[in-house]
This record gives sequence, structure tokens and C-alpha cells, in this order.
Amino acid sequence: MTELAKTFDPAAIEARWYAHWEGEGRFRPERPDAEPYTIVMPPPNVTGSLHIGHALDNSLQDILIRHARLQGKDALWVAGTDHAGIATQMVVERQMNARGEKRTDYSREDFVAKVWEWKAESGGQITRQLRRLGASCDWANERFTMDEGFSRAVIKVFVDLYNQGLLYRDKRLVNWDPGLKTAISDLEVETREVSGRFWHFAYPLEDGSGTITVATTRPETMLADMAVAVNPEDERYIALIGKNVRLPITGRLIPIVADAHADPELGSGAVKITPGHDFNDFEVGKRAGFRPADMLNMLDADAKVVQTADGLIPDEFLGLDRFDARKLVIERLKQDGVLIPHVDKDGNAHDGEPRTIQTPYGDRSGVVIEPWLTDQWYVDAETLAKPAIAAVRGGDIRVVPETWKKTWFNWLENIQPWCVSRQLWWGHQIPAWYDEDGQVYVAEDEAAAQALAGNKAITRDSDVLDTWFSSALWPFGTLGWPEDTVKLAKHYPNDVLISGFDILFFWDARMAMQGLHFMKEVPWKTLYLHGLVRDAQGQKMSKSKGNTVDPLGLIDKYGADALRFTLAAMESQGRDIKLDEKRVEGYRNFATKLWNAARFCQSNGIGASATLEPPAADLAVNRWIIAETVKTVQALDIALADLRFDESANSIYQFVWATFCDWYLELIKPLFAEEGVAAAETRAVAGWVLDQILVMLHPFMPFITEELWHALGDRPYDLIVARWPMADARALDPAAQKEIDWLIRLVGEVRAARSELNVPPGARLEAHVHDAGAETLARIDRQAAAIARLARITVSNDPAPAGGAAQVVVDEATFVLPLEGVIDIAAEKARLAKAIAAAEKERDSLAKRLESPGFAEKAKPEAVAKARTDHAERSAEVERLGAALKRLG
Repeated sequence: MTELAKTFDPAAIEARWYAHWEGEGRFRPERPDAEPYTIVMPPPNVTGSLHIGHALDNSLQDILIRHARLQGKDALWVAGTDHAGIATQMVVERQMNARGEKRTDYSREDFVAKVWEWKAESGGQITRQLRRLGASCDWANERFTMDEGFSRAVIKVFVDLYNQGLLYRDKRLVNWDPGLKTAISDLEVETREVSGRFWHFAYPLEDGSGTITVATTRPETMLADMAVAVNPEDERYIALIGKNVRLPITGRLIPIVADAHADPELGSGAVKITPGHDFNDFEVGKRAGFRPADMLNMLDADAKVVQTADGLIPDEFLGLDRFDARKLVIERLKQDGVLIPHVDKDGNAHDGEPRTIQTPYGDRSGVVIEPWLTDQWYVDAETLAKPAIAAVRGGDIRVVPETWKKTWFNWLENIQPWCVSRQLWWGHQIPAWYDEDGQVYVAEDEAAAQALAGNKAITRDSDVLDTWFSSALWPFGTLGWPEDTVKLAKHYPNDVLISGFDILFFWDARMAMQGLHFMKEVPWKTLYLHGLVRDAQGQKMSKSKGNTVDPLGLIDKYGADALRFTLAAMESQGRDIKLDEKRVEGYRNFATKLWNAARFCQSNGIGASATLEPPAADLAVNRWIIAETVKTVQALDIALADLRFDESANSIYQFVWATFCDWYLELIKPLFAEEGVAAAETRAVAGWVLDQILVMLHPFMPFITEELWHALGDRPYDLIVARWPMADARALDPAAQKEIDWLIRLVGEVRAARSELNVPPGARLEAHVHDAGAETLARIDRQAAAIARLARITVSNDPAPAGGAAQVVVDEATFVLPLEGVIDIAAEKARLAKAIAAAEKERDSLAKRLESPGFAEKAKPEAVAKARTDHAERSAEVERLGAALKRLG
């Protein structure tokens, strides 16, 4: 047994124990014959650093994997990082720019080599930070989405999908980032509110009979307009459908088409259609009969104006940036008398109507995204989505919480083709080669492609695959696929995936699609979607607001155990977490309380238990704590099976803090005054209970529990690989539980009465009991010493003397505590009455404010929430003080 320090210092033990676990291979003990349990970590970007969302996500995973390991399962937590194509390329290019270099100074091969050098030196910082959190992953088999084996899986999937007709090249609109010069996914687009304008202009009809008014926030795109759409039921325009208008500036003729996209209630009811530069217009254009190959594209990769296929854009526009082109288009339309001025409320005319525009930006480049018509590679997501829909509908994939199933179905049932190509150098280069005629040859390597092409010269596609394409293979690619490995056979499908709901579409659903297609089984049996971590006021965290929380800072201040426990205790199946640092501090205090309880046990000869089974016990208090321990194990088993992290954390917290520390240790203190059978029994029971606590708490607080586990005695194994307690119902003892529960209620009621009535803490009182049954009298006799020490009363069967007294009712018995000469009863009654009146007044005032519709509608949400909290507190105060006054009769 190692004597514990007086003060709990988490920093001193965390690094030591983590290094021990990892060095000794404790995260992946050899259990080839055990039941498998598998989780794959959502691979963080290799460029990333630990943020509070990562801390939540990985804390929850670690709780489950440590629990499974303690249950004796072959627990595998697959760890790894994502190559993060755009992010990583940006990091390396920035470093080059700082040295006065640029990417194009190097060949592609040399640049990629530079990226690998950066990864070796600086990449993977987040994996080191995850170790500080206590993540017990299988680091010895860490994967990377660009490692050789995983890359082989990615290339095979591409080739197989192509050969199956599920992957193809097509001309469609993409989110084009002119800063990065690549297509990006919807996830990488962030919408910002920008002050802009809504311009109206009149397109003249070809026959000279009039004009039709359209409106737009992007007037420069009119250079590539291909139609004007009106609603087929809009009586104003029915006669115009099929006619042509002449575009100002270019002079092109474009048709007026009927399409339900045009809303008669919005603007003029007529909409300019630019299929090559707007996602909605692209669909309208297809419905109008325009082939993508014929749709006009007026911008290049830098978002500068280029000549369209019809060659009618005037030279003065060519080469202009899109926003400079906008100014010139407005100027020319104004000169031609086509621009319809906006007249404000004061009668002043302006070129456009001021509007707040929802504008897409690249989340990394900070540049306005341009919908751009280009050739890209696409996956037939609609076909792949059908088995994923059926898997959730049929229960093969359990979604927790179930409310997200509706979102799953809604997105997958309306899924669009998935653009998987990116115009980057870092990533999985697409395994497609072209001959001089543009014929494509898809194969796993160049030799196979050359065989398909015969003697023709071929050139490889320069694009790389979307990062999400490779990470979609994570549940089986990390286990050795396409090789038929033992690990793959045992650990696929995975047991659970823990994910933020924000990547449900971009990663979770795509894993389901690829897993079902290539493995013919779901990738995981359960999909758990947690909410966002917000600040204490419920606001979304952002750097601009200055309300972000650094998890490493919290670990430095309070320890990893406290942060982990906070996140678990606040994770309530998908609800957002309002993270208040005071909660982290509170759970640090919880760790300190456990530390001090272990020190108390040490000082009284209580150490490591010699048995996994509950020791034999005769004393009611020991039989009671054994039963309470078993009940806690049962509660934890149910909560963890249901993925109720908050309930499981609360169960162990209440047991440790209240049941074990506040009551059990207090109740057994007198038993150590004399050595004997009672003391020996109690030491055995207390040591066993403390061992069970350390095992149950370990998934949540791994560091302090491992430290205490070894400090309490010599152990044949580390706590991380100990055995999870058995919830043996035979240990439940109703008689002992009833007796100690009665004792706790009696002591609690007496303590509350003394506190409420200002009885001096040191005053010893005599309580007179009446109406007590035989069982209560027997309990009073058996627990007299505990009652005297904890409630500071002695109990008598004699009638209470006349005079002021407090009354405490427990079950059928009434305990009368004479207070004459102990307190000024009249003054105490007056004080309580005054306090009740004040609390009632404040309670009623708050109720009136909350009932006012104006307050609920106009006040800030945090003000309304505070008023509700204050009202509840005042109401409880009135009840508590009223009960105190009632005690005095």
C-alpha cells in the first residue's frame, strides 16, 4: 500500500499512467477468443488540434471502450487521422509562401514529398493531445487515410464502382472555390449574411411588344443567361411563354419558359435563368431541354470573365473579376435604360434595392463560392443510398436518438450525385487515364490502364479524390480490406459509431452506403449522434464571439478526469451541452472527495479487497452498502447499454458522493474505535466497495481510479484490465436497506430541522418519540450510537415536556425535540414568518412577470430562463420555510 498524498494533483498522475498503459500494451490486451467490441474513431484532420467537440466525441468513445475492456471483451478502438486534402495542402503552401516559394515551383511529385515531410515533422498533433484526454485507442495500429494499405482500398473502391456503372464523369455545377481553385463539398461552404442589392431590369421582347422584368443579386451572370422562367399558372405571362427576349449587352435571343420554380408572389414573378452559374437554374435549364454540354459558362477557375460558347460577350468584359464585371454590367444596363431604379420610402432613386444576402463562402479560403459548370467525377449516390435507407428502416442500424432517423431518410431519399473529384495535388490521385481523343481508362495502376488502352499514349487524371470518399471506407478499410484479414472478419461490423450530427450526411451516411455495398453488412450496429458543445449561455462557440473553450486549458486547470466526467454527465442523447467551467470545477471537487475518502480508508486499515465477490457481512450498515453497490452496478449496466451517458455518470456520482462518502464512511467511523469482529468485517466490506467504485468509475475517470487502485494495495493487474462488477441480485438485502434508509431519513430530517430553526450545532438534544411501531423502536435501539453521533440527539420513549418544540415525522413515528431554552421560539417564529412573506412576495412577482406575454416574447432568452429559475427557487424556499414553521407548531 502506497500512502496517498494529502492533495490530489491530477497533472502529476496523468502523464505517468498514460505512458504506462500505452507502453505496456494495455489498450489492446491479447484476447483472441473473447467477444469482439469495436469502435472506429472519426479520423480527425492531420492538421487539426483538439477542440471541445473532439473532447466530447472521444470521451464518450473512451467510456464505451474502457467499459467493454473491463467486461473482458476483445475491445478494439481504431485510431487514425485523415489526410485532409484541402487543409493540409493549404498549410504546406502557406509555409512555402512564407519562404517566398509557391506550389508551382515544384513538380507534383516533389510537392507531395514536401507534404509527407510536413506530416512526419508536424502532423498528428491532435493524436498527442488525445492522449492527454486519456483516449485508450489502439495506437500501435494507428491508420492514416493515405497509408499504403488504406490507399489500395480507396483505389479499388473507385475502380469497382466505375466498372459497376456507379461512378462516372459528368458536367454539372459544383461549389467552386476560386481561391483554392477546386470544387468543394457542401460541408466546406459556410453561409454568411452580407449587405448587398437586388437589381431589377427589363428584358425587351424580341417582337418589340414590350419588356419582362427580372431581378437578381448577381447581375453579372446575365451575360450567360439562357432563359427567363415564369410560372405556368401565372396569368400575367401565359401569353409570353415560348416567345423570345433579347438580352441587353450581348444581344442574344433567349426563350421565355414555363417552370414552377418561378414564384408569382416573389418579385415580378419572372426569373432570369443562368444554368451554368446557379444550382436552381441548372435544374430549370435541364427541364427546359438544355443539355449541360450546351449550358454557357462565363467564368474561368479564377472567377474571371471568359468568352462563352456563343462568342457574344463584348471584349471590355473579358478578363474582369466577377465583381468588377458586376459594376460594369450595372453601368451598361443603366446607360441602355434597362436598369429599373429602386425608389426608397423618401422618394429617392437608387440603382438597386438594399438587401441582406445569404452568401456562400469557402470555409478555408474565405472567398465567395461560385456555382461553376465543370467536368467532375460523380458517384451514383441514389443507388447506393437505398440499402442504407433500408438498414435504418429495418433496424439493422439503430440510430440514437431516434429523432435523427427522419433526417436520415429525408436526405438519403432526396440525395443528389456525389461529386468526388477535387483539383488538388495532395490526396488520392484519381486512377483514370486519358488518350489523346479523351477516351478514359480506369484501372488500379497505370500498367492495367495501358493494357486497356492498347498502344495509345495515356495521361493520368490530375484530380484527387474528395477526402470524404476515402474516409467513407474507414470501418472496413482500417481492418485490412480488401485483404480477407482475421481482424476484418472479427471486428466488422463495428459495434457503435459516435458522431456529431453535423457530419451525418457527409460521413456517417456515406460509410453506411460504402459498407453495405462492399461488405454486404452495415458498418456499425448503432449510430449515436451527440449535440454541440455550447457556451454557458447556450451560444454557439466561435472565435469571433470569443467564447470558445480550450479543452487542453481545462485539463491543465482541473485535470482530464474532471473534463471527461463533465462532458459525460451533460451528454443527454443529442441535446446540446451548455458547458460552464463551474461544472468542470465541481467534478474536480468530486475527484478530490474520492481521493480524501481513499485516504480515510487508508488511515483506518482499509485496502485492496481480497475477493471479487461481496464479503460476508452481518452488520446492517455493511449489508446495506453491499446492496447499494450492486444496485449501482445494475443502474450503470442499463444506462450504458442504452447509451445514456448522463444517467450513468449521475448514478456513479450519487453513489460515490452521497451513499459512500457522506453516509457509509460516516456510519462506520465508530466501528474502528475498538478492534474486533465488527471492525474486521467493515474493513473487508469497505475495501470491496471501494474496489467496485474504482472499477465502475474508471471508464469516466481513468487516471485517478488507476492511481487509487494501486495505492490501496498490491495488485496482480492494472485497473484498466480489471473485471467489471457483476450485478448479483443475491446481494440485495431489503431488510438492511430499509433500516439504513430509515436511519438516513431520520438523521436528514433532524439535521434539516436544526438548521432551519437555528439550533446551535454543538447543542445535544433529547428527542421524545411517540406512535413508533415495534420495528422502529428496534431500529432506534440498534442505531442509537449512529443517531447520537450524526443527529446529535438521544431518543427517549418518555412523553415530551410542555413548551415549544420541533416535530420531525419519519414514517409512523413522530420525534419531538423540546427547544425551550435552546432557542428563542417566539423570535424564531417571527423570523420564519417574515422570511416566508418576503419569499412569497418575490415568488408572486416573478410569476406575474412570467405570465406576461410581453416578457416572454420580448425579453432575451437568458433573462426568461433566469426568471424561471428564480421563481422555482423562491417557490421551494416558501415550502421549506413553511415546513420549518410548521415544525414549531
